Amino acid sequence: MGFTIRPYQPADLPELYRICLLTGDSGADASGLYRDPELLGHFYAAPYAIREPDLTFVLTDVQGVCGYVLGCRDSYDFAAWMENEWLPPLRQKYPLPPEGDTSRDAAMIRLIHKGYIPSRWARAYPAHLHIDLLPRAQGQGLGRKLMNTFLERLCEFKVRGVHLGVGRRNVGAVAFYRRVGFELLEEFPWGFEYGLKLEG
Repeated sequence: MGFTIRPYQPADLPELYRICLLTGDSGADASGLYRDPELLGHFYAAPYAIREPDLTFVLTDVQGVCGYVLGCRDSYDFAAWMENEWLPPLRQKYPLPPEGDTSRDAAMIRLIHKGYIPSRWARAYPAHLHIDLLPRAQGQGLGRKLMNTFLERLCEFKVRGVHLGVGRRNVGAVAFYRRVGFELLEEFPWGFEYGLKLEG
């Protein structure tokens, strides 16, 4: 089966939403956990592709898009854009749920209202990223190729470092980030934060 990595195109946006959901439970399919299938993508995928398409790459095969890597070059600039442009319409669409609502949907809606808050590591590692592959694309070295494509673009932009967060349950992703050179920055009850210095 042949795979290709190519730059993001606007027509790919629905596929980013789909893959974000299908990998949204610590790498596993989260489609049974959310009533609204777009909530995860509204926060973790679409804003990156919309704001920084030149940092968004998709992995394709004969069946279509099966993975992506996306992110931002400056987490503080990204946070300001999220707050000023991306999140206000979503907050109108999704009012805050009642305090007693403990559903996954409610948790994501609260996150939309809270907004994106840059990591305390964002000054030393300004960029951050998300990478997700469907099962049919995993275990073949394609994640490393996607990551390298993203990191090379960051170096072209003279970005000096990149960070990311990963949940404790996502053991495959934790192992992957270590293999591709990320170093542990901080440990939390929910998971880990990793960073990588670049020749920016």
